[in-house]
Amino acid sequence: MKTIHSLILTAILLNAASVGLAQDPNQISVQPVVRGNTEFAWNLYAQLKDADGNLFFSPYSISTALAMTYAGARGDTAEQMAFVLNLPMHPKVLNPAYGALISELNDPNRADNYQLAVANALWGQKDFAFLDAFIQLNNDYYHAGLENVDFINETEPTRQKINQWVEDKTNDKIKDLIPAGALDAMTRLVLTNAIYFKGDWASQFDKDRTEDADFFVSPDKTVTAPLMYQKEAFKYGQTEKLQILELPYKGDELTMLVLLPKAKDGLVALENELTAQKLTEWQKQLRNRDIEVHLPKFKMTSEFSLSGILEKMGMPEAFSEKADFSGMTGKKDLHISDVIHKAFVEVNEEGTEAAAATAVIMKTFAMLAPPPVFRADHPFIFLIQDTKTESILFVGRVVDPTEAGE
Repeated sequence: MKTIHSLILTAILLNAASVGLAQDPNQISVQPVVRGNTEFAWNLYAQLKDADGNLFFSPYSISTALAMTYAGARGDTAEQMAFVLNLPMHPKVLNPAYGALISELNDPNRADNYQLAVANALWGQKDFAFLDAFIQLNNDYYHAGLENVDFINETEPTRQKINQWVEDKTNDKIKDLIPAGALDAMTRLVLTNAIYFKGDWASQFDKDRTEDADFFVSPDKTVTAPLMYQKEAFKYGQTEKLQILELPYKGDELTMLVLLPKAKDGLVALENELTAQKLTEWQKQLRNRDIEVHLPKFKMTSEFSLSGILEKMGMPEAFSEKADFSGMTGKKDLHISDVIHKAFVEVNEEGTEAAAATAVIMKTFAMLAPPPVFRADHPFIFLIQDTKTESILFVGRVVDPTEAGE
C-alpha cells in the first residue's frame, strides 16, 4: 500500500494545477514547476521505497522548501540542485511559476468544497547580513516573510517557535518537526514549508458497510483491517498487472488516485515500473464505469532526514564545504546541514486529511571560536609548579584578594 499513500498529495497538486490553468488561461503557467515536481516526486520515491512498512510524504512541500533555498544557490551548487529537483534553470520561469502555483493552491474561492492551504517562512539569525534581493524574492514569489530569531543565544526557544508555526499551519497535525539538537549556535537560516489538506469524498462511504477483513501484507500473511465499501461510478482503468481507480473529492477539483497491483505480491514490480511518464499513460486509460470499491481506512505519520538521500540523488555540494549559497549573503559562508520532512495522512469514510512540513536548515561553516573570558572575580585556587620536574612548589587559595594578611 506504500504507493497509494505517496500518491495522495501528488494527485491533489496535479489536479489543482490543471484546474487553475483551465479557469484562467492568461495566468502564468505553472506547468514547468508541476512537471519538475512530478519527476522529483518519483525519483525521491525510488530512493525511499526500500524502507520497510508504510510510506507517505509531500513532494510539493519538499520541492518548495528546496526551491526557496535554490533561490540563493550559485555555481555548481545551483546546477546540482536544479538537476535533482528538475527545476527550470532560469529564475524568470521558476519563480513566477512557483508564485502562481502557490496562489492557485491558496485560492479562497476554492475553499467551499475542501481545505487546502500552503505556507512558507524564513527564519533568519538576527543581525546576520542576508542579501535584500534574496529576502525580497522569497517574499514576492513564495510569500515567505523573514522572521528574525536568535539561534545563537536562544536556540531551544527558536526551535519551539518554528515548530509551533508548523503546528499552527498544519492544523496541529505536524508536531515537533525540528527535533532537539538539529539547531545550534552555527545555524543562520531555516526555510520552512507547510501544507494542509482536508476534503470529503464526492461519494462518501457508508460507515455501516465498513467491515473488518483480511488485508494481505504478503501472499501468505494477513492482518485484520477495516475495509470501507461502496458501489458507484468512478473513473477506472486496468492493465495486465494493474488496476487504477480515481476517487474524487467534493467539488471534483481534487482526487485520490489508487494504483493496485493485481498480484498480492506485485507492489515491488509496480514500484520499479512507476515513473511520471508511466503514470500519465495509465491515467489516459481511465473511463467512467460502475465499480465495487473496497478501500481500507488508514492513518499514519512518516518522517525523514533527507540530506543523505539528496546527496545520493546528485546534489552533494549543497551539504559540503564547497557549497555556494552566495545568493543569500554575498559570500560562500552557508551550507545545508539537514532537510527534515514530516507528513501525516488519515483516510476514512468521510474523506481525507493530510498535512506535511519541510525544514531546510542552513548553517555557517565552522569559525574560530571567540577567545574565552577568564574572569577571576570569585574565589579560586592557584599553584606554582616547576615545569621541568612538574614539582608543585606552592599552592594557594584566594578567597578575598583585598585581605593582605600578616
